[in-house]
Amino acid sequence: MSGKFCRSRNPERPSLNTECFPITVVPGLSRLFRDYCSAEPSVPFGDGRSGGTPSWFSRNPRDLGWQQTPVLHSASHRAQVAQLLADQNPLHASSLERLRQGVNVVVTGQQVGILGGPLFTPHKAATAIALAQQATAAGHAHLPVFWLATEDHDFAEVNHVTFPARRALTKLTYDHSPTSAVRVGGIVLDDSITPLIDQAWELIGYSDAMEWLAAAYRPGQTLAAAFAEFYGKVFASKGLLVLDPSGRDAHRLGAPVLRAAIERADELHQALLERNQEIVAAGYHAQVAVADGNSLLFLLDAQTGARTALKRTEPSATEPAGLWQAGRDRYSSDELLSILASEPERISPSALLRPLFQDQILPTSAYVGGPAEIAYFAQSAVLYERILGRLTPVLPRLSATLVEPSIAELFDRHELSLETVLASTEESLAQSLAARAMPIAGKQRLAAAGNALDSELSFLTDYMAQLDADLGRSASVSASKMRYQMNRLRRMAANFELQKETSLGRHAQAIVQAIYPHGHLQERSVGAAFYLARYGQPLVEALVREAGDGCPGHKLIRL
Repeated sequence: MSGKFCRSRNPERPSLNTECFPITVVPGLSRLFRDYCSAEPSVPFGDGRSGGTPSWFSRNPRDLGWQQTPVLHSASHRAQVAQLLADQNPLHASSLERLRQGVNVVVTGQQVGILGGPLFTPHKAATAIALAQQATAAGHAHLPVFWLATEDHDFAEVNHVTFPARRALTKLTYDHSPTSAVRVGGIVLDDSITPLIDQAWELIGYSDAMEWLAAAYRPGQTLAAAFAEFYGKVFASKGLLVLDPSGRDAHRLGAPVLRAAIERADELHQALLERNQEIVAAGYHAQVAVADGNSLLFLLDAQTGARTALKRTEPSATEPAGLWQAGRDRYSSDELLSILASEPERISPSALLRPLFQDQILPTSAYVGGPAEIAYFAQSAVLYERILGRLTPVLPRLSATLVEPSIAELFDRHELSLETVLASTEESLAQSLAARAMPIAGKQRLAAAGNALDSELSFLTDYMAQLDADLGRSASVSASKMRYQMNRLRRMAANFELQKETSLGRHAQAIVQAIYPHGHLQERSVGAAFYLARYGQPLVEALVREAGDGCPGHKLIRL
C-alpha cells in the first residue's frame, strides 16, 4: 500500500500542515512491526485479559480499552512510587498526589544520550503526553512518564549527536569513554563537554532550548541528570514526569521481577525459546536472539560499576541448580538473591525483562515504543504472563519527518512526494529532478521512443518464445540489453540537464540531507535539540497535537 491517507491544516498556524502516510512508506522496518501496526490476523492479539490463548500483544494498537486497564498496585506501593517521582520531579507535586490516589500512567522511555539525543526522543514524549491527555479527557485520568534507560552500557550508541550545518551534517562526539562497560546514566561529564556545547551554540544559535541544553550538559553532571534536566524543561508545560530507575529505591520496588528472573531462570529461558520458535514459524524475525546460557539479568560490579551479563551454567552433581557466571566470577542463585536483598541496584534487567521491571514499579496502563521495542514485546509477552500475570498494552510512538520551510518550497517546486525521497539517494533524486526539468519536447520524444521499443520488443520476444523456448530466452536477454540502452539515453539526457541546471544537484542534496540523510530517517539521524531550538514551544505543541490525532503510519509535518 502506498500514498498518503490524509492531509490536514492547523487552523491556529496556517503555515503548518501535515500528511499521513502508511507505515509501509518507511524503509527497513521489520515485517512484524508493519503487521502489528495494521493489525494483521497473523499477529496474535489479546483482549487485555490474562489467560486464554497466548498472545504476542495485549491489544490491537487501535483498541482504546487500555484506558480502563486496572493496575492493582497497593496504596503503600503507590506512595513509594510517588515519593520516588517527587524526588526527581519536584515541580509536579500536584500530579504526584493524583498518583497516590489511584491515577495510572502512560510510559515511554529511551537511552539517555549526549546533547538531547535523536529527534525521535521528543516524538516518544509527545506521544505519551497525548495519550495521557486523551485518556484523561475520556474520564480515565492518566499521567505521562518518561523512563530513562540509564542502565544500558553501550556508550558508543549514545555518545554522539548530529546537527545540520548549512549543506552538511556535523557530528558532535563526546570522546571521554569509560574504562569499562558501566551504565551510561552514571557517567559524569567532564570538561570535554564544554567544546561540544560551544559547537552546538555555533550550529544552533541562541534560543531557550539551547540555553537549557548548555545548562544541563555541564561538567560534573551525570549523563542521566543532564538528559532529564533538558527534557524536563522542554516538556515542563505538559506535565511530563521523568524517572531514572537506576537507584536503590527503584530497584527495591522492582525486586519481585528480578527475583523471579533468578529463581525461575530456566523456566523463563525455555519459554522464550518456544516463543522465538513460534515467531519464526509464523514467518517473522525474533528481535532478540536467545542463546544457550543466556539469562535476563546483568550484574554490576560493586567496585567498578561494570555491567556484565549473567550467564547460566549447566547443573552438575555438586550444583544441581546450576550456577551463574559474570565474567570470571561465579555465583549461586542464593548468592544473587542475597545481593538483590542488600544491594538491589546491582541486579539489572535485560532488554526483554526491562518492561516488566518497569511495570512492577509503575502503574502502567500502556507503554509507548518504537519499532524495535514493539517487536521485543512479542517475546517479552511470555515473561509478562508468567511473572506479572498480565500483559501491558504497547502502542506506537509518533513517527514523523519535519520539513522546514525552505525544504517544503523545494518539495512543492519539484512536485515531490515523501515516498520518492525515501526511495532516493542524492544522485538518483538529482537524476529525477533533471528528467522532470527537461524540455517537454525532449521528454515526449524519449517517452515515445521508449514506449515503442518496449511494445515491439514484447511482441517480438513472445513470438520467438513460441517458436522455440531457448530462442525465446535468448531474445529476452537481448531485449533487456536494448532496454538498458534506452534507459542509458534517458540518463544521458538527464545528465545534460543537470550540467546545464547545476541548482538541481544542490536541491537534491538539500532535500535528501534534510529528509533522509545517509539513507536513514531524519528522526533517527538528526539531534532533537536542533529543531527544539529553532522552533521552540510551538514545535512541542505541534508534536503533542500530531501524536494524538490517530495517524496509523508516518507523518510529514511542514513547519
